[in-house]
Formats: sequence, structure tokens, C-alpha cells
Amino acid sequence: MPPYIAREASKLWRRITMEIMVELPLLMEKWKFLLLGLVFQYIHGLAARGVHYLHRPGPTLQDVGFVVLPELGKDKAYISETVFSVVFLTFFLWTFHPFISHTKKFYTVLLWCRVFTFLVVSQILRIFTFFSTQLPGPNYHCREGSKLARLPRPDGILEVILLNFPHGVIYGCGDLIFSSHMIFTLVFVLTYQKYGTKRWIKQIAWLVAVIQSLLIIASRKHYTVDVVVAWYTVNLVVYFVDKQLPEDGTERSGPGGSGPLMPLNGSKDKDSRTKEEHLKLMNGNSGDSPDWRQRTQVNGKLLEDGSPILTEIVMNGT
Repeated sequence: MPPYIAREASKLWRRITMEIMVELPLLMEKWKFLLLGLVFQYIHGLAARGVHYLHRPGPTLQDVGFVVLPELGKDKAYISETVFSVVFLTFFLWTFHPFISHTKKFYTVLLWCRVFTFLVVSQILRIFTFFSTQLPGPNYHCREGSKLARLPRPDGILEVILLNFPHGVIYGCGDLIFSSHMIFTLVFVLTYQKYGTKRWIKQIAWLVAVIQSLLIIASRKHYTVDVVVAWYTVNLVVYFVDKQLPEDGTERSGPGGSGPLMPLNGSKDKDSRTKEEHLKLMNGNSGDSPDWRQRTQVNGKLLEDGSPILTEIVMNGT
């Protein structure tokens, strides 16, 4: 092996091992939350399977998107799935780039905690929505005359629990409002919009999200309303979750996001406050004082936040 390649490989391995040492304590702390997010993906699939038993095929509803966009047909239905797979894979790989990149802007474990939060909240809303009203599916296998449009009563609970994987996942009906593919796509794009660093990738990501929306409608996998509702619901979910949940150190500090600051929580936060109060006492400030604002003295007068504190104003000798 050439010396240059061996040297770079050694550097890369050191970066990976150092990042593992940083992320491993976070994983030990947050593994229950991540596991809950993964388990809910199964619960979401179980709900989608359950609503298929309630689905009743019927005439395809009037839809503006179906009028405007030409139908791709069964033989081209794979296009939207291919685009979605590329989006999913690239986002997944990007979340692990701090392990090999010099620029480390976020912690992978904490980022996935936020992503799962966005997904779970959106999917809970989706479950309530598609169980409220079952629309006749526009997809080819959900139309009248298809054997897959209506499911017979299950032979046992095991058939429901196992979701008839993968056939039952691919050929589902009834879980329409709102699009699950758009939930994942928009959550990934919004996450990169916040934590990504390349502006041109952000622009391409939004363009791909629009293309994905059009392909879903053109493939007749969803009605236009399913995609439209996903666009504003997911954006609102991400907005309100970001406002309600603290950042919790997901984004690294320091120039270029490469600072050594670890996210604080619980006892660590308490220890930090204790150290801060101790430093204030050492500097001559009372730890119990409610007013720690800086004061400066100018011409014998005491200034507080840039405003003179005077008991008497003397102007023009009076």
C-alpha cells in the first residue's frame, strides 16, 4: 500500500474511533428513545395493514392532479419508489458523515432522536386521519375488480401481526390521507435544511421533494389531497416540535460545528450551574445576587447597562 494511502487511512480510522467514543455515551443514554421510534414504525405499518381490512374499492374520485398529470402506468410505477429509495439512502448515509468528515456540525444519535420525533408525531396524525375516513384507493391493485382491493378476514392474529411482509406492505390500500412517502421525504429535507451545510444540496433536495410529489400523483398511488395535506402538516409538525423541544445539543458548538461541547442534561446541567456559581463567588460576585449585569464606571458615575444611575442631575452648575 502506498505511504499516502496508508497515512490517510490511519487518519480516517482515528476520526472514526474518536467519533465512536463521542457518540457511544449518547447512544447509551438515548437508546430507549431510538428503540421507541423504531417500534413505532412497526405500529404505523400495523395500522396501515389494519385499515386495509376496512377498505372498500369504488370509482376513482375526481382529482385535479389526475387531470393535469398524465398517468405513468403500471410498468413505470417503480419510478417514484426509486426516487424515494435514493432520498432515504442518501439521507441515512449523510447522518453518519460526522464519523468521516472534518466538519462535524451535529451528533448523529441526537439528530436521529429528533428525526424520529418528527416522524412519530406525523404518523400519529396520519393514523387518526386515514382511520377516520376510508377513500377508495386510486392505485391499480386497489381498484374495483382487483383481488387485492379487499382483504378477507384474517385466519389468525399472527397474520395481522406479521403484516404479510413484504407483500402486505407493498400492496396496501386505504391508508391514503396523508402520504407516508411524503412524510419521510419532507422530514429528511427539513432536517437537512437545518443541519446541512451545502446550499446547492438544499436546493436540489427541495426540487426532489416536488418531483417526488408529482410522481406519486402520476403513479396514482395517492390522490392530490394526500400529498397537499402532507406538505403543510409535516412542515407544521417540524415547526412546532422544534419550538417545544429544546435543541439538547444536537448541533455542535464552535467554528464549523467542531467544538468539543457535549449536550447537557439532568445532573450535567446542574453541575454546570454549580461551577458557574462557584466561579462567580471566586470573582467577588455573590452567588445569591439576583443582579449579575456588568457595571462600569465613567467619570465617577456608575453605569448599569449603559445608563447612568444618578440620584441627582447637576447641569450647568445648578
